Amino acid sequence: MLERIIDIITDISGADEGEIEAGTELFDEGILDSFGVVQLFVRLEELGVKLDVAEFERDQISTPAKIAALCE
Repeated sequence: MLERIIDIITDISGADEGEIEAGTELFDEGILDSFGVVQLFVRLEELGVKLDVAEFERDQISTPAKIAALCE
């Protein structure tokens, strides 16, 4: 799941392949913003993972690893 999340974030953000790793701070590094989070959650829903954006604080979804943990 982690690799799929990284792939989705890379696609959404336009980041270079390999730039995003499990511990990358997505907000601090300017990779995701609030609109990017919404896009991410929509893409995760397409994979069968239903998360409500309003239920999470920014620090709970700040890295791909944290997002993967929520999905599992």
